[in-house]
Parts: sequence; structure tokens; C-alpha cells
Amino acid sequence: MDRLIYTSLSAMRGAMARQQATANNLANASTPGFRADVAEAQARWLEGQSVQDRAMAAESVINADMKPGSVTSTGRDLDVALSGDSLLSVQSAEGEEAYTRRGDLQIAASGLLTTGDGRPVLGDGGPITIPAADKVSISQDGKVMIVPSGGDPSQPQEVDRLKLVSPTGSAIAKGLDGLFRVQGGGALPADPDARVASGQLEASNVSATQALVDMIDAGRAWDMQLKLVTSARDLDGASADLMRLPE
Repeated sequence: MDRLIYTSLSAMRGAMARQQATANNLANASTPGFRADVAEAQARWLEGQSVQDRAMAAESVINADMKPGSVTSTGRDLDVALSGDSLLSVQSAEGEEAYTRRGDLQIAASGLLTTGDGRPVLGDGGPITIPAADKVSISQDGKVMIVPSGGDPSQPQEVDRLKLVSPTGSAIAKGLDGLFRVQGGGALPADPDARVASGQLEASNVSATQALVDMIDAGRAWDMQLKLVTSARDLDGASADLMRLPE
């Protein structure tokens, strides 16, 4: 019965991982530019001194759904929607360069340009700081333009340029913080052809309806495997009863 029990436990761990990924997707259904987590099953062979004859199924979040989200017009100067598969460079909590599709940019009290969740946005010279200005705008090629306080609105000045990159030809992976990084370390080069649309914002690509269906499906898979474990326990108990000597 041990094989049945271990197989069911492996499937239960997979169902739990799928539920965690689905719950995270549902929680970020309204996060701008969010890319849904994808949980996939992989075979993990049991290492031993003899021939490897057993492989457990390990399901975990190892990828992200990169299909685009819907783009809506907001009219806000600091909202930007990235075109194609372009990514915006930001600074992670560890200080390294990472990437996101989140385009609801903000200006902190210190003047630092950040994403909506507080990640410093990187430009050609590192994190971008906006000086006091009457107006801040972002051009199609990612240039950050300002009209200084009391300045001429017809003469905007360039402060920096958003570092826009393309993952084409490079392997990237999504981290637990929702940011993308180059697998094995390193940074992607700036893509001069990348473009943004100011005044527009890309929504999350999570379908709440599909996520709820996935949650129910994972719950049913968990219940089915739990019944198998219970059946294995009952069968094992019945076998023990047959082997018991009469008193």
C-alpha cells in the first residue's frame, strides 16, 4: 500500500501548489501588468544506490503566462503601457536589476520615480529622480520630460530615459516578488526600439473566472487523493486483520 500512499501524497502536494498559484493569481487580478503564475508538474526521481525506478510528481510555480493584458486609457501622464514583449527595468529589494510590466508610475516624496508598488524605476543612469516640476510626461521612446517649476510649458526638458528591455533571446524567470530576472544572473541590454504609450495602462492578464475554475479543480483533485489515502489505510487494516492469529 505504500506505493499508493506515496503516489497520492505526491498528487496532494501538487494540488496544494496549484491552489497556492491560483490564490496568488486571484489576489493580483487587479494588479497592473501582472503576469499570471503557472504551476507545472515535473518528475522528481528518487535517488538511491540501485536503479532509479520511482519518480514522484512535484508541481510548483516555475513559469509565468506572458500573454498581454487588456490596455485601457487613463489619461494620466505617468501611466505607461509597454508595447510588445518589452519590460521595464526596476531595482529589486536586493538592489539588483529586475523587470516588470507594471506601468502605474509614481513620484515619491523624495522625487524618486517608482512603480505603483514602490520599486525604483531605472533609467540610463540608474534610479530616476524627478526634480520639482510643473509637469512630468513620458514620450513614446521612454524619455522622461519635465517642465521645471515656473518654466516655459513649450520647452520641456529631458531628465532621463526609462530603461526598456526585450527578453527575446534571453531566459528570464519570475521570482516570488513578482519581478522577472535573467536566469543565472546578469542584466538585459536596453532595447532602443521598445515603445510605451503614455496615458494608458495594461491590466493584469489573470482571468478571475478561469482562476476560480482552477481553484475548484485543484480542490476536487485534493479530495480525490485524500479518499485514495483513506482507502489504502482501510485496505491495510483489513489485511492486518486477516493475518491476526485467532485468540
